[in-house]
Amino acid sequence: MTKTVALALGGGGARGLAHIAMLEVFDELGVKPVALAGTSMGAIYAASYASGLSARELHDYTLATLADRRGTRSKLFAARVGRLADLFSPLGNPVLIDGEAFCDAFLPEGVPQTFAQCPIPLTVVATDYYARREKVFTKGPLRPAIAASMAIPGAIRPVRIDGQVLVDGATVNPLPIDHLAGKADIIVGVDVSGAPVVPGETDMPGAWEALFGALQIMQGAIVDAKAAQYRPDILIRPNVGSIRALDFGRSSVIFRLAKPAKEELKRRLGELLE
Repeated sequence: MTKTVALALGGGGARGLAHIAMLEVFDELGVKPVALAGTSMGAIYAASYASGLSARELHDYTLATLADRRGTRSKLFAARVGRLADLFSPLGNPVLIDGEAFCDAFLPEGVPQTFAQCPIPLTVVATDYYARREKVFTKGPLRPAIAASMAIPGAIRPVRIDGQVLVDGATVNPLPIDHLAGKADIIVGVDVSGAPVVPGETDMPGAWEALFGALQIMQGAIVDAKAAQYRPDILIRPNVGSIRALDFGRSSVIFRLAKPAKEELKRRLGELLE
């Protein structure tokens, strides 16, 4: 009997571009996951792959989107909820993004409107801000769930769904391997929160970099705890720790850094499937 595989993709900002290389492994081995789960950037790529898009299509789409800098800036400007007047307000944020508008502008056309339309069962994780616990989506409208999962505090506006105010799922569950337990013979998790980096003598993070960096440190600790409890068959950590959360312009570097992890995943998954 052929072994089944389920895949969880974690959050990590621009580091999440490394997920594309991991998805290429599944295409190259001819393996379709029987279940997918994702958080934040991982939710975007898990949803896209669950929709039936190939890793090559996602790779080409991502590169084309990032290469079109003028078009990207225009879409981001149109997705803003902040006002220029917020520049003069101590509490305002002129670059705050509407997550649902962002998803409408940037998700590939092949991503459907509902979970039920995805050929592969999908789980998306967000965080209930006031209840201080995770919110799990497996059915209903897809894009609001993705928007909630990627609603990074300070950058993307929280999303309200069914009366709940939701923010970035990586706050509580940066790699949702626990939601794949019992769904497949082989559980694979891809953690892009980033390994420790040796700083230079003069390195000092800026305000935004420190904020995102602190979040990713917390996320790494959560992933370690969950991995110890749920013990995925394969836990892959691409070496993308040197990539800042908003370094989307370094896609070629990210793909290069992810290559050893891709080769490791291909070897290990191939061995388990044999």
